[in-house]
Amino acid sequence: MGTLGALQILIWGSSYFLLAVLAEPISAETGWSRQQIYGGLSLGVFVAGLLAPACGRFIARNGGRQLLCASGPLVAVGLATLAASHSLVSYFIAWFIIGIGMALGLFEVLFATLGQTYGSNAKSAMTKVTLCSGFCTSIMWPLTAFLLDAYGWRWVCVIYAFLMLALVWPLYRSALPPYRPEPPPARSDTTGSPNPSASFTQIFVLVMLLFSLSGVLMAALSVLLITLLQGVGYTLAGAVAVGALMGPAQVGVRVIDLAFRNANALTKTKISVSLSAVGMLMTTLVPSTAAIGMVLYGAGNGLRTIVRGTLPLMVWTPSDYPVIMGRIARPALIAQAVTPLVGGYVLEHAGTKATWMLLSSLTLVNVALVWRLSVAMRQAGCNR
Repeated sequence: MGTLGALQILIWGSSYFLLAVLAEPISAETGWSRQQIYGGLSLGVFVAGLLAPACGRFIARNGGRQLLCASGPLVAVGLATLAASHSLVSYFIAWFIIGIGMALGLFEVLFATLGQTYGSNAKSAMTKVTLCSGFCTSIMWPLTAFLLDAYGWRWVCVIYAFLMLALVWPLYRSALPPYRPEPPPARSDTTGSPNPSASFTQIFVLVMLLFSLSGVLMAALSVLLITLLQGVGYTLAGAVAVGALMGPAQVGVRVIDLAFRNANALTKTKISVSLSAVGMLMTTLVPSTAAIGMVLYGAGNGLRTIVRGTLPLMVWTPSDYPVIMGRIARPALIAQAVTPLVGGYVLEHAGTKATWMLLSSLTLVNVALVWRLSVAMRQAGCNR
């Protein structure tokens, strides 16, 4: 699983987290605004969301190893196009291509592949992969900054394109077994079946909303956290220090989860949303406790990354799991794509306090959703 985790670090760092370091030098060289630059990332995530259900259907029929292998060359082409971009048109074309690669290579496809291949035994593999990938920003941001200082942002894109091209295809082929289709189950009550029961449809909607809101919260904090903390009195250095606490908290909770990997995924989901809600409320209502609040939120978010792969395995069979994961991923990714724009608008027009209150309210909505989900799963007999 170390190989899979390392590959996830590479693709996340070469796509989703790339602009955290490169946005400023790109803007300085080209004169494009930060909104235009981050608009490219939003386009890429939006494209990934649109393609998610199709990826799920493909995995259900053919397995996911082919998609994961193909993600490397696609992101490589996008990064090479990005390196050669001297106009916004080519810049957005680059992110469109990267978005296709993200659709094929991020957690959703890997989790769907692991769930289809190993069934309920995939929980341990998912935990180990997310543990490794939790070091993504800790590894990729310093590496990107080093390469930026040495070679400039265009050569950073070229170097990462080479790594994606050289490593992703062969390593996924060696790390994942080929797809071996199994006979379909005689009966499957899921939202992927022609006549899903009302209870399973309700569970699907609740899970989709739960993970979409969680993704929105993380996307908002990824872009706005430093500004929001400065808005409640922190210096830039203090805000960066508080924000940096989330990473170790995410990794720490995944280490702890290894000892409880067989625990009920719904229970873990309750813990995840509760930690996130308490952390956000502490930071919102008592800004001086932001350090503790962000540790709690980071722990909740670290656990969320695991349960978004394991919770659906409580409800759907391995054969249905890839399709369900694709359908769940679409609204979550699209919501994340528009979050920076919406969040920036709310912050600019409503202010810091209102933005904190909005984000805290979303965590409380998630708490309500997961408790309603618990009732629905109990009624459907899924609390195993």
